[in-house]
Amino acid sequence: MIGRILDRLRDVRRRKLWSPTAASGRRGEDLAHRFLRGKGFIIVARNFRLAGEAEADLIAREGDALVIVEVKTREDSGFGPPERAIDEEKRRHLIRVARAFARRTETPWERVRFDVVTVVLCDPPKIELYRNAW
Repeated sequence: MIGRILDRLRDVRRRKLWSPTAASGRRGEDLAHRFLRGKGFIIVARNFRLAGEAEADLIAREGDALVIVEVKTREDSGFGPPERAIDEEKRRHLIRVARAFARRTETPWERVRFDVVTVVLCDPPKIELYRNAW
């Protein structure tokens, strides 16, 4: 309950300072972060960026798996499901991030997994987890 109130306050502040798209995206990441923690994931990094445009929204551990998580947020489902917005270029960027992070943490590639969390910002928000998205 308190977490939802704090999320809402942060969102109101962000919408005053950021573009609407950036504010919605960050709210979706906040919701996905809490959602994954509730499912037992341990979040080890947020917005992990390499040089260029390669970035992972969340990096987590679930058991012995290193999970690279892409969060897709929509204000509503009018433009189709959020997960359809992940194209081949984004996948390549996420693979670059995963390789770098796996090397840094000495995680074998067989233990790296790619998940997608979709968030539709209705009331209440609809959040779905797609494990092993590719």
